[in-house]
Amino acid sequence: MAKKNVNEMSFLDHLEDLRWHLVRICIAVVLCAVVAFLFKSFIFDVIILGPKDMAFPTYRWLCSASQLIGIEDSSFCGESFPFQIQSRTLAGQFSAHLWTSIYAGFIISFPYILYQLWAFISPGMHENERKHSGGFIVISSILFFLGVLFGYYIVTPLSINFLGTYSVSQEVHNDFDLASYIGLVRATVIASGLIFELPIIIYFLTKVGLVTPEFLKKYRKYALVIVLILSAIITPPDIASQIIVAIPILILYQVSIYISKIVVQREAKKNPDNKITKHV
Repeated sequence: MAKKNVNEMSFLDHLEDLRWHLVRICIAVVLCAVVAFLFKSFIFDVIILGPKDMAFPTYRWLCSASQLIGIEDSSFCGESFPFQIQSRTLAGQFSAHLWTSIYAGFIISFPYILYQLWAFISPGMHENERKHSGGFIVISSILFFLGVLFGYYIVTPLSINFLGTYSVSQEVHNDFDLASYIGLVRATVIASGLIFELPIIIYFLTKVGLVTPEFLKKYRKYALVIVLILSAIITPPDIASQIIVAIPILILYQVSIYISKIVVQREAKKNPDNKITKHV
């Protein structure tokens, strides 16, 4: 049966179309999750538990940087962390294996997820906008994976180094639950990946007229405060770590301003009598 024209589709037809796109997304996530499930040793020993090892590349780099500026007693230069990871429930390790595989499946299949979402919304777009679908998927995927790498190699090691070595008393020994440790890694990595999608989000918000370059510039100082607060929450309480996390986010915000400006200029050229209005 031929697919109906978007203008001829009823509300139920749109729901049915959305349902099949979501089904394809779920199938892709599950298939990638199965692959991740089979590579248990690599996923856990190399990736998940990698930041727990002081030989992790980030710690070596930060240790070298600390020694370069004359800091000899750095927490990044130790031999091992003073904590152990344990599973305190009967199904704890299997549950961690299962859910980690699902989240890994989401990350791996992200480009396909974007493709399915674009396939759902693209029929309502102009022909020239649909031509840029490939670029949208590629750029969005690159930004997401850059965010994942940033969260894994920067934010996660900084958080583990601080939280894993923090102590309120010598009488208290750190033994972290497996679910807690994986939850930190998972939340940090996925959140960073989604944060790096900021330019794409701003692009669409500008397209629908909810955001303008003037709006972004006007509230840039507030965005700076929010970024610094966010950096202080997800990183150790030292200025260097907060700056390391804040700089890429601020760069993304500035890039978003330029993207919003380009979108407004293009819309103004196409519709000189219907410019995107300023929203405050």
